[in-house]
Amino acid sequence: QVQLVESGGGLVQAGGSLRLSCAASGITLARYTIGWFRQAPGKEREGVSCISSNGDSTYYAVSVKGRFTISRDKAKNAVYLQMNDLKPEDTAVYSCAVSAVPGTSNDPSEFSYWGPGTQVTVSS
Repeated sequence: QVQLVESGGGLVQAGGSLRLSCAASGITLARYTIGWFRQAPGKEREGVSCISSNGDSTYYAVSVKGRFTISRDKAKNAVYLQMNDLKPEDTAVYSCAVSAVPGTSNDPSEFSYWGPGTQVTVSS
C-alpha cells in the first residue's frame, strides 16, 4: 500500500523559511516524478514544484521561482521542498504527489498518489 506523508509545515513570519519533507512507504520515490502542490482556501490546487525521476529536470511555478528548491534523497526515499523568503500568499496546505509520467508537470491529473498535506501559514 502506497502512503505519502508530508511534514515540516507550520507558522512562520514573512521572510522566513520552512523545509517540507515528503516521506513514502510502499513505493520507491526515485522511480517516479514527484510534485509539490498547494491549495489555499477558496482557491484551486496549484502546482508549485516538480522533479523528474532522475532529478535532471525540475519545474517551479513563477510565483515561487528563486525562493523554493525541490530535491531528492534516494537513500531516505524522500523528497524535500526548501521554501525561503516566504510570503503571506504562500499560505496553503502543501501536498506531495507521485506521477508515473516522465518529466515534470504541474497538472494534478497526472499524479496518482497523494499525501494528506501539511499546513503552511505565513504571517505578515
